[in-house]
Amino acid sequence: MAIFMNIPEQYPHIQQFIQYLQFEKRYSQHTIISYQNDLEQFCSYLISSYDSPAITTVKPAMVRSWLAAMKAEEKVSNKTLNRKISTLKSFFKYLMKNDVLQQTPMTTIISPKVSKRLPVFVEENDFKNNFSKLQFSDDFIGKTERMVLLLFYNTGMRLSELINLKESGIDWSYSHIKVLGKGNKERIIPVSGEVLQELKTYIAAKPISTAEEAYVFVNAKGKQLQARAVYAFINKHLAQITTISQKSPHILRHTFATHLMNNGADLNAVKELLGHSSLAATQVYTHNTIEKLKEVYKLAHPKA
Repeated sequence: MAIFMNIPEQYPHIQQFIQYLQFEKRYSQHTIISYQNDLEQFCSYLISSYDSPAITTVKPAMVRSWLAAMKAEEKVSNKTLNRKISTLKSFFKYLMKNDVLQQTPMTTIISPKVSKRLPVFVEENDFKNNFSKLQFSDDFIGKTERMVLLLFYNTGMRLSELINLKESGIDWSYSHIKVLGKGNKERIIPVSGEVLQELKTYIAAKPISTAEEAYVFVNAKGKQLQARAVYAFINKHLAQITTISQKSPHILRHTFATHLMNNGADLNAVKELLGHSSLAATQVYTHNTIEKLKEVYKLAHPKA
């Protein structure tokens, strides 16, 4: 739930906007906190630099001044600046929708360019050859770590989707899992019979849960698995599989998508499996496919 402690009293529309994101748009708590932090920072800047102007009198120059100040003082990245610009655009659009403003001051604000980075992923051979060699403890903790790693790679789900997965979200008859993604959007992910059988064995070995609706992944005490714990053991096990510097749960999502694309999966199908809202977010994985094709070309073509 969003907290409004630091929102200045002279800007009540921010609290209304945050509540709109929470209850109508149904954004995740993480996203809501990001919006709130950005708006609190912007309002603090307006108060200190422009003597608390009414939100209806905010000019493009004020926004540019705030962005420039952050760039100069905090040395924030263009990616962070773009997120803050996006927050303000959404906020002022909301105010226009509710007849608080006639025109947004964001029309002439240009987002800085961000260099595109290819998703980091584990090479297919590295994962296939090394996963079976990983050492997991024989207790329930070891079973959890192995099953989490396996499900991440086989479904490409997000960390939040995995730790919030309920037993009721597994359809054993049709071999698929229902997850709750960004914006509380449900999606169906098919799962192989082999992985599903391992999941069934794992659930049967779980400690008794006190939750009303059982989470699939729990710790040794039967409580919901926490994100911090997942980060820790994913990092530990990926270090034994690959030499890439990044070893987070999201790397396994990138790996899932890249391996699908490299093996000829349809782009739209990958988009649906990942739960992307636009095809543009999925297209980044085609670059890795192209790089692989270049390697094949160099090795195989006599004139390369």
